[in-house]
Amino acid sequence: MPMSDKILVRVQSAEGIKRIEISPKSNLKQLYDSVQTTLRVDGFGLFKDRTFLTELHANGSQLVGTTLKHGDMIYLKQMAGTSTRRTSTTVLENPAFSKAVSIDDHSNSSSSAARPSQEVVEDAVDQLLAKADGSIKRERDTKLCHHNANGRCVHCSALEPYDESYLKEHNIKHLSFHSYIRKQTSGMSQGKYFVFDDINCRIRPGCREHPPWPKGICSKCQPSAITLNRQTYRHVDNVMFENTKIVERFLNYWRTTGHQRMGYLYGTYEQHTDVPLGIRARVAAIYEPPQESSRDSLNILPDEGSADVEAVAAALGLKKIGWIFTDLITADATVGTVKQIRGIDTHFLTAQECITAGELQNRHPNPCKYATNGVFGSKFVTICVTGDQTKQVHMEGYAVSAQCMALVRDNCLLPTKDAPELGYVRESTDKQYVPDVFYKEKDQYGNEVQRLGRPLPVEYLLVDVPASTPLQPQYTFTKYDQRQPFPVENRYIDGHLQDFNALSNYLSAWGDEEFLEAISDFHLLIFLYKMDMLPLRQHMAPLMEAVRTKNPNQAAEFKGTEVWKLLESLIQASSGSTGGTTNYSSDIGPTANAGGSSGSEAMDLDANTWTCNHCTFINRGELTSCEICSLPR
Repeated sequence: MPMSDKILVRVQSAEGIKRIEISPKSNLKQLYDSVQTTLRVDGFGLFKDRTFLTELHANGSQLVGTTLKHGDMIYLKQMAGTSTRRTSTTVLENPAFSKAVSIDDHSNSSSSAARPSQEVVEDAVDQLLAKADGSIKRERDTKLCHHNANGRCVHCSALEPYDESYLKEHNIKHLSFHSYIRKQTSGMSQGKYFVFDDINCRIRPGCREHPPWPKGICSKCQPSAITLNRQTYRHVDNVMFENTKIVERFLNYWRTTGHQRMGYLYGTYEQHTDVPLGIRARVAAIYEPPQESSRDSLNILPDEGSADVEAVAAALGLKKIGWIFTDLITADATVGTVKQIRGIDTHFLTAQECITAGELQNRHPNPCKYATNGVFGSKFVTICVTGDQTKQVHMEGYAVSAQCMALVRDNCLLPTKDAPELGYVRESTDKQYVPDVFYKEKDQYGNEVQRLGRPLPVEYLLVDVPASTPLQPQYTFTKYDQRQPFPVENRYIDGHLQDFNALSNYLSAWGDEEFLEAISDFHLLIFLYKMDMLPLRQHMAPLMEAVRTKNPNQAAEFKGTEVWKLLESLIQASSGSTGGTTNYSSDIGPTANAGGSSGSEAMDLDANTWTCNHCTFINRGELTSCEICSLPR
């Protein structure tokens, strides 16, 4: 090959020397491309000397032949903290790429370069509290204050929202999240900003100074060891169920079957005035996803209709704010007592429940403008319904710490087999490096010692969140003082099934003037939204708005629409027949008999029949389960 066509350049890196042939008429940017392709590296710079002082800057104007000659040696250096080579390409200027890199950035808590992001859209309650003064007002003390009414002294001046004496006096165990932010930013000089760094338990990708794990690791890519600290703040300071009927309706399943139950909490976040700059989660409804349960176990199944539930909740101004589960065993059915299973002598949450809570909190992160990646922690709460010391049913609220969320997200935490109160930090394997996780406790001599988290008491991962109901009940949905409520979804037991019979019986019990109250039921609206037999989904926006604003006139307008009149005619025909849903099935036509008999084999619609809510097959009246799908009636 003629020397004028190509020259040979040697590239020395940590992995040895490679030879690259390149045309002297190529520019330095093309040289960088050739090195990247040949050595399969990323995030590097090229230098003419071993001391890495004279860098060959990648640009399209300078030619290789003007800088290098045949046989020259150049030196490759990995650039720490970069994920792409240092060129003037558009990759470095991509904001989305820069944001992704900052997720694993180990910057200091106070940095002059890290400013609160104005692009993050925080929750409405966070925006409200960020603008609030937050100081704790105090009245003039008649004994200690010797100034006039307009004066202030140390005995009556306003306190900061994180004042320790005030919190201790009012028995507030944790700072509110916004009080914690105020505390961290109070002593900072101008030009410095507080930043929440993402806790990283994974090897930092892209390090080329050594072979990948398990063959090599260095201080640049190795995650730091974690020492668990009890979290001093919480994102939600109180969980308030609007009324006791919400929880009673949820507990009816356990009272009927004796099996445990789980549900998602839907509601809103609002300011909690009992805690300085506090946030309260207000629960308006509980949605129960598909699940399998027994007296001692609970298995959550995939929910194909979750998107529909989220759509209905959003239209009503609600969002998923937590989850609730039961752990109840009857002690004496005659007096209604339950066993106390959880407490300070046993456990508050099991390790498996902490892992589940961490997974759910990771799915619902808290938008935060002070976080390097735009989110930090979570407002998602955990409610456990169990027995207390008096053997009565009560609720306990929790959240897991940001450290627990990181351990769960990076698959570092496991439950133990025989001790529910203990978790176990994974050991490193060839496929995954796991950093050491420590916690501190006092030994038998009262000395504070550091322990490795194998096993790990899960109490270090928990934050208490009080749960309560108000003295004056509040109602986003129907009160149900006298009438029977609409059945709850995914309860496959007699008397709790959601089907057209249940819809017909429910709506028939309400008068025309009570339409808004009748339709104001979260479970009913989800059932109507998911109905495939009638095109209600596309027409329900005005109805949702009427329920959200409690507007009876708007609800009456929807009641007069053609689609609702069609549903009413089906309900009327169904109520007047002996078979419950006979005329309803015949109006739907061939869909109601999909997958069933042919026309000559069809059953007499005047006979006692019922329509399967799952596959729409028309079954004989004496059957308790569907002939086609075998699901219960």
